[in-house]
Amino acid sequence: MTIKERYDTVIRYFQAHIPVAETELTYDSPFELLVAVVLSAQCTDKRVNMVTPELFRKYPTPKALANANFADLFAQIQSISYPNNKTKHLLGLGQMLIDKFGGEVPMTVEELVQLPGVGRKTANVVTSVIAQQPNMAVDTHVFRVSARLGLTKKATTPLAAEKQLVKNLPTELIHKAHHWLILHGRYTCLARKPKCDDCGLMHLCTYYLQQQKRLAKRGSTKS
Repeated sequence: MTIKERYDTVIRYFQAHIPVAETELTYDSPFELLVAVVLSAQCTDKRVNMVTPELFRKYPTPKALANANFADLFAQIQSISYPNNKTKHLLGLGQMLIDKFGGEVPMTVEELVQLPGVGRKTANVVTSVIAQQPNMAVDTHVFRVSARLGLTKKATTPLAAEKQLVKNLPTELIHKAHHWLILHGRYTCLARKPKCDDCGLMHLCTYYLQQQKRLAKRGSTKS
């Protein structure tokens, strides 16, 4: 199977099985999405969605966030992972949005990564979700699933995986493929115990095929 055939097969599968692919974070504006994605680092979307309604009610704008009291903001997000660092990031993020970007969320990766707490992955998420830009955010799910399905080869870093995925995916599908891979990794291709029996991509999954070879080798050794 060529790499193009592999990508085409995966795309057809996800188009049929995950026709609606979008972020599970709750937001009503680019600012809210940006804050939610910053909070979601090493934290579940479910937990973030439990915190953000009250957070956005209390701090609905970059100005309100920048003027927040550290202790009060910390109290709002203390159930999120790394609340101390994320409180600092949000305060700085709000202030920089005002000082450098006129209170608006910029929509280029190069500008977004200047904000405190915003790395390439977060910037890619925001630009792909809000503006459908062909940017691929590679989190642990995307990194794992793309490797197991053979969409990436010998990619040892998220950036390496990102470059391979962007190169081989149709430009108009990159923003959607990000969610396909995340959702597949979140609910089917789990890290420790993937639900292979529920996956229609077993026939091209390098991880599954390796597991089958190991089982067959064990069986032959015992016999």
